[in-house]
Amino acid sequence: MGKTRYNGDMLIREEDNEMDYARQKLKEEKVFKDPVHRYIHVKDQVIWDLIGTKEFQRLRRIKQLGTTYLTFHGAEHSRFNHSLGVYEIIRRIVDDVFDGRPEWNEDERLLSLCAALLHDLGHGPFSHSFEKVFHLDHEEFTQEIILGNTEINKVLSKIHKSFPKKVAEVIAKTYENKLVVSLISSQIDADRMDYLQRDAYFTGVSYGHFDMERILRVMRPREDQAVIKYSGMHAVEDYIMSRYQMYWQIYFHPVTRSAEVILTKILHRAKDLYKTGYKFKQDPIHFYSLFEEKVTLEDYLKLDEAVILFYFQIWQEEEDPILKDLSERFMNRNLFKYAEFDPAKEYKKHSELEALFKKAGIDPEYYLVVDSSSDLPYDFYRPGEEEERLPIHLLMKNNELRELSRESAVVDAISGKRRTDHKLYYPADLLMDDSTKRATKKQIRTILEL
Repeated sequence: MGKTRYNGDMLIREEDNEMDYARQKLKEEKVFKDPVHRYIHVKDQVIWDLIGTKEFQRLRRIKQLGTTYLTFHGAEHSRFNHSLGVYEIIRRIVDDVFDGRPEWNEDERLLSLCAALLHDLGHGPFSHSFEKVFHLDHEEFTQEIILGNTEINKVLSKIHKSFPKKVAEVIAKTYENKLVVSLISSQIDADRMDYLQRDAYFTGVSYGHFDMERILRVMRPREDQAVIKYSGMHAVEDYIMSRYQMYWQIYFHPVTRSAEVILTKILHRAKDLYKTGYKFKQDPIHFYSLFEEKVTLEDYLKLDEAVILFYFQIWQEEEDPILKDLSERFMNRNLFKYAEFDPAKEYKKHSELEALFKKAGIDPEYYLVVDSSSDLPYDFYRPGEEEERLPIHLLMKNNELRELSRESAVVDAISGKRRTDHKLYYPADLLMDDSTKRATKKQIRTILEL
């Protein structure tokens, strides 16, 4: 029996009231037009209420692909778009694919939908680049938003006081029902299925397209994860190759990485100046807690890309020549050039360049940067290793489960093979300016083969 409370007219059991809200449907279904899924359907009152919270609306002001818009001009889509897309894929899985199957617990439906919708809630402006500079973790902030004094928490708590904790556990991958976790975080999950297609659409490339409809039709629930019927193996092969191509053609594009390098160096420079007592023309009040590494949830939620770009805009007028120059470069897309670089073999070359940059009056800390990108497109199970990855399993005709790479020659060829790429970034325009340090700059150009 639940606790009772008096509402002025009658006694109401809180437990019954909670269950009513969990089951409550909108009087009329809400539909979002979407370029990837055509329509995103919202029937549950709780999902509609979550979308309306200020913490979720903040995701409209954070781009899904960070600085990629400086390479692919169409990549202006937001974390808001993507989060709705992940929700829609999960909705289709739990309402259409898994519904009525004995392995699926219908009681997990709303939890799966909420976790899908909120999985990226804690992303900061420019996402991963921002996190690296200030030692932040968006997943930790996602959980903090869900569990903290927020509108999101108030909505989730109306279902049950323990419900926010369950949602946070799914996102943290600690929830007891591993099937629910796998739908949102695995090697074939709704998150990846949405961002590959969405990012391909907005960047204008064809690499990220795969037959999601087929994958959903052959997906089946099992105790620890969703599995794929053997007849759908080729659709999964296509999905994995799409992911591989998207990483190397889009996510790790060298021009995008150049923009990220400059973005990162702007933030580092501002942080370093603050610590030395530098007097900014405009007090960077939104950065104080970041510079001091004492970021509260309230501080964090005030940050979005509009705020960051405001500071970059005014830092173009700063007295500090490095902050001024880097800000101008980012805002006006005057990016660094790059050269192929192998740190293992060319460390002497890098040391020589550092010395020459200093001699030329160009600070190598900010203007000579090695950037590395690495990806593992698919991995089989390696128990006990860091970042354990559950493999994709195929459901055979005899009901046996077989790990994907054991059946697919295509996937076997790339399984466990990590590819890494290194680039050396530098400001070519400064090296071409011979007004000062002409001989030194010529030496640098010779080494870089400019």
